[in-house]
Amino acid sequence: MKKLLLSLTLLAGLSTATLAQDKPVSFGVKAGAAFPNMTFSSSGLSASLKSNPSFYVGGTVDVSLGNIFSVQPGLTLIGKGTKFSETDGNQTAAIKISNMYLELPVNLMANFAVGPGKIFIGAGPYYSMALSGKYKVSMDGLSEEEDVDFSSDGDFKRGDFGLNFLAGYQLTSGLNVHAGYGLGLSDISQNSGGVTTKNKVFSVGLGFSL
Repeated sequence: MKKLLLSLTLLAGLSTATLAQDKPVSFGVKAGAAFPNMTFSSSGLSASLKSNPSFYVGGTVDVSLGNIFSVQPGLTLIGKGTKFSETDGNQTAAIKISNMYLELPVNLMANFAVGPGKIFIGAGPYYSMALSGKYKVSMDGLSEEEDVDFSSDGDFKRGDFGLNFLAGYQLTSGLNVHAGYGLGLSDISQNSGGVTTKNKVFSVGLGFSL
């Protein structure tokens, strides 16, 4: 009788573990630090400025396609922008561009069981829409802020399209650590006089999957 009860207990445990691994749909949340930058190019010349640290927070839906692959759309609030300095004579101005985007990535994921969890890697397109933006100019101990103009007569377009890459490790509990890179492909400049501007952002953070 004891052997039978032990066998049933083991079978129940294995069944629970199998179901946890084979869930067709799982939901997740994520948050972390973002390190965005912008690339400016014109007439074959290109310049990448300094990263303007920000944050991101969002959610994901992971739809299984089998034992290895899955499709993972999501929705993320993420900061993008850059910072740089301009010198005029003896005066130097520090300029920050801080734009906040709502981003929709759709990634094809590959998952590999390793140790007490799994390694995951993924890539796919994203589309994001700017919700707000700020210029901050600091000089001689003083600073001034101004809203970024996303209108047709403004500085930047609201829409941004590109590719998203990510990788990380997830424990069986659902907790994961991950890093990502967003490579902007579309020119977000508006009335730029021949200057092409593209976003790029590196991110690292924690997540939890249910």
